[in-house]
Amino acid sequence: MTDHTAIHETRVWSNERWTARVINNDDDDGWAVAMTLHSESEPALVGPWTMGRDKKNPKPLDVGAFNTLVKTANEVIRRHEQQLHAQLNRNVTVTALGQRVRVALAIVPDDEGATASLSATNEFDEELGRVSVSPSFKLTVSSALAWAESDFARIL
Repeated sequence: MTDHTAIHETRVWSNERWTARVINNDDDDGWAVAMTLHSESEPALVGPWTMGRDKKNPKPLDVGAFNTLVKTANEVIRRHEQQLHAQLNRNVTVTALGQRVRVALAIVPDDEGATASLSATNEFDEELGRVSVSPSFKLTVSSALAWAESDFARIL
C-alpha cells in the first residue's frame, strides 16, 4: 500500500485517502475542483470552484472546504455503488404452490463475460431453488411465477 503524505497547499489538498485539486474549468473562464480517490485514476467528483477576491485566481483550499468535498465525494461513490447494486440485483415476490416465494436475480459483472443466477426462497428464508441464467434474463412477476410453477426447473 502506498503511503500518502498529507498536502495542504492553496490548490492541492490531500489526506490518506483523497486529493482535491483546483483546476482550470474548461467549460468557462472559472475554476473547478476535482476530488480523486488515491486508488483511482479518474476523479470521483468534479465541480465548480469559487473565484478569489481578485476575481481572477481561485479561492485557496482550506480544511473546511476539503472536509466538505470529501463528504460530498464519498456520497457520490456511495450512490454510484447503490445504483450499480440495484442494476445487478433484482427481486420479486410471488405466490406459487400455495406459498409466498421471493425470486431474486443476481448478476455478477466480469470483463470476460457476466454471469447470473436466479434463486428462490420461502418466507422462512429457506432456499427452494437456484439456477444459472443468462445475464440478459428479464425478471418479472410472470417469469418468476412460471419458474416457481415449474418447480424451479433449469431455465434454458
